[in-house]
Amino acid sequence: MSPQADAAHLIVRALEAEGVEYVFGIPGEENIHFVDALNDSSIRYILVRHEQGAAFMAEIYGRLTGKAGVASATLGPGAINLQLGVADATTNSTPVVAITAQVGLDRIYKESHQVVDLVSLFRPITKWADLAPTALALPEMIRKAFKTAQTERPGAVYLAIPEDVESAPVPADLAPLPVNVVRPQDPSAAQIARAAEVLAGARRPIVLAGHGAGRAGASAALVRFSERLGLPVATTFNGKGVFPDDHPHALGAVGFMRHDYVNFGFDEADVLISVGYELQEFDPVKINPNRDKKIIHLHRFPAEVDDHYPVAVGVHGDISRSLDALADAVHRRFEVNGTGEKIRRLMREELEQGRSEDAFPLSPRRVVADIREAMGREDIVLADTGAVKMWMARMYPTYEPNTMLVSNGLSSMGFAVPGALAAKLAFPGRRVLAATGDGAFLMNSQELETAVRERIPITVLVWVDDAYGLIEWKMDLELGRHSGIRFGNPDFVAYAESFGARGYRVSSAGELLPTLRKALADDAVSVIAVPVDYKANLELTAKLGELTGPF
Repeated sequence: MSPQADAAHLIVRALEAEGVEYVFGIPGEENIHFVDALNDSSIRYILVRHEQGAAFMAEIYGRLTGKAGVASATLGPGAINLQLGVADATTNSTPVVAITAQVGLDRIYKESHQVVDLVSLFRPITKWADLAPTALALPEMIRKAFKTAQTERPGAVYLAIPEDVESAPVPADLAPLPVNVVRPQDPSAAQIARAAEVLAGARRPIVLAGHGAGRAGASAALVRFSERLGLPVATTFNGKGVFPDDHPHALGAVGFMRHDYVNFGFDEADVLISVGYELQEFDPVKINPNRDKKIIHLHRFPAEVDDHYPVAVGVHGDISRSLDALADAVHRRFEVNGTGEKIRRLMREELEQGRSEDAFPLSPRRVVADIREAMGREDIVLADTGAVKMWMARMYPTYEPNTMLVSNGLSSMGFAVPGALAAKLAFPGRRVLAATGDGAFLMNSQELETAVRERIPITVLVWVDDAYGLIEWKMDLELGRHSGIRFGNPDFVAYAESFGARGYRVSSAGELLPTLRKALADDAVSVIAVPVDYKANLELTAKLGELTGPF
């Protein structure tokens, strides 16, 4: 048998046909043929230090490129370790193909070493999960995996490949299938007419842009739509940047746990034009508590059913074409009122306050302000789950799609460090920063070694408070006290240096910005530890609780 005429090489050829550039993973005894076959390909195998890191890397690569990221693992424990990142991808509408080994078909039917029904484990957290029963099925199954993962609504898929299938001989003429891409359709004229009729009778409409708008490349169309009709635009946390925060119609991001400034824009609205919004991004009860708003849902697929999201008109098709068609059909212009300007002013004032705060440990406002000052317009920051996410998602002005990434579908902790590696691989010309709490950092900090070994320069900013700060915040708000949230930390500078990375310790407020600039400019892996005082958490929620409307 030719060394190229086995199933492992067929899998790799199929991945190449799909345009795969990277496979993130850890090999095992049962998939050594696949890992070896990658050596003969154009695909770069990124050896990681934990399978969870591989899944998060595949997810962020898929989110930034629109092409399914690929994560690989062995059977049993390796496959199970992939599951958090796989579930995170599905709930964040991100294309991922997870491929793992499985025991041979000669013993999969019985209780034996490392046998777990992996397909059943992955099925609830993927769009499709299956096992390859024969090498002859691999071209079809891999094509189906990528087509399913990348078709709206995108998500993760899973394919288990038994050990004896992976090493099986295949006919020399067995080849990958041609790649066919599902093209978005124009919206129907009837849907556009109905949506225009709703807008014709609107008093104060508002636009909510979600993750799907960025995924569809609809930013330019969204700006045109807002400007032509004179409409204010808010985004979800996942949609940050799809509408630039420095645009005069921008309201900022909605999704904070309390009634934030931007919520007052929704309080006054009678019609909600939802553009690429998906229910898992946040609960619509926060913007339609009385179920009294008429909702126009623009997306490539129908909306999920929710009592607080009653869709008056669903416009399904290419989002940019839908926005342009609706703008053409509406023969009036609305005037953006003073509420939007007050919302923008209040957020600007918070950011300015942060720039002038010199206390040490630093206030979260100061950290956000300095990050924004250090990062370019198209640079990428990943804000890990926790209090970090709340401050960054609320305050960090974002100007381009997918330049401020959070997990808001599953809200997984620990995605930012591995995700930063994938972001840098996807966009090597941009600077990449992982902003993470100390709790989330240590969940996947082992991937610093991967970054150093693979020479992937990223900067990690660790917000240090020796606690799970968001849980402390919630406990103090709802219980009046907290417990079970405090822990100890290593010396983060020494820890970074032990991996071969550069370590920095911020010891005054004035040190953060120059340290960020230095680390981001270096062609190296850097970790910056910045002590943060989260007393501003309760101050913020108290302040928001005192706000009254209308603005």
